[in-house]
Amino acid sequence: MQKIDIHTHIMPGEMPRWSEKFGYPGFIHLDHHKPCGARMMQGDKFFREIEDNCWDPSPRLRDCDHHHVDIQVLSTIPVLFHYWAKPIHAWETSRFLNDHIAGVVAAHPNRFVGLGTAPLQDPDLACRETERCMQELGMAGMEIGSHVNEWNLNDPALYPFYETCERLGAALFVHPWDMMGKEKMGRYWLPWLVGMPAETSLAICSMIFGGIFDRFPRLRVAFAHGGGSFPATLGRISHGFDVRPDLVAVDNPVPPRAYIGRFWLDSLVHDPAMLRYLVDLFGKEKVALGSDYPFPLGELSPGALIEGMPDFDEDKKTWLLSKSALAWLGRD
Repeated sequence: MQKIDIHTHIMPGEMPRWSEKFGYPGFIHLDHHKPCGARMMQGDKFFREIEDNCWDPSPRLRDCDHHHVDIQVLSTIPVLFHYWAKPIHAWETSRFLNDHIAGVVAAHPNRFVGLGTAPLQDPDLACRETERCMQELGMAGMEIGSHVNEWNLNDPALYPFYETCERLGAALFVHPWDMMGKEKMGRYWLPWLVGMPAETSLAICSMIFGGIFDRFPRLRVAFAHGGGSFPATLGRISHGFDVRPDLVAVDNPVPPRAYIGRFWLDSLVHDPAMLRYLVDLFGKEKVALGSDYPFPLGELSPGALIEGMPDFDEDKKTWLLSKSALAWLGRD
């Protein structure tokens, strides 16, 4: 069966020292301190250790071949969204990152599909970069964060961006970043274990309750990490809508469950029972393989969970491994 992995990350192996260029801190640079390895640094602060498969297509392709992954959808690492930066600077970094992804895809067009990033803190600039990504760079869509600084994804400020994505047929991939409550999560890697699932639920609920899927009905949106905590708490979310519509249904009178099947989730849940629940709830057509390659919280053997489900027939596995991804990408 063909495998299309909709959730993989990549970055350039060499980047300008943005902090030095722009005159303020917070931007990532790479410290290539050993062969085939580098430290992601924010100024003098260590952020993450990465290997060359995070920037070099050659080891990435070897890994894909080893795990029988036919196509990876490439998107930037969320720490590089730079929504907090001055818009003109975030636009410059977005263009740099997008040009890199487009170059990787151009060199290996049968193995990679690209998603762009945009300076969403300035929707006008974001629309311009989305148009460039789609019309000039040939990308399939855009990756966005679970919020944009003080804006949740229902904010009217983002409507022009959604309209642009809908008009151009851009798939949207929503990834958590800048996790809520991180100041209370100093230990145990809790921002990634607790904050990320909550961020994804925040994004889904904001789009549902804000009526985004009705206002932009042709928008194709996929959410990372199996929808985070949203699927497991859908009962609570729906009950809250029913018993306190004065607080929940203030912008949209449509019940949350009506939107099940209106968006996609990736399969990255690490648990057979949870994957079965996702497929039962959302349908095989709305769950697509996602591994979070090349990071350790991802599925280390992409597609193994889907392939190992004894109660999934060939048709269901085909949808999860490739057909759902093609539909989300608009290539079915």
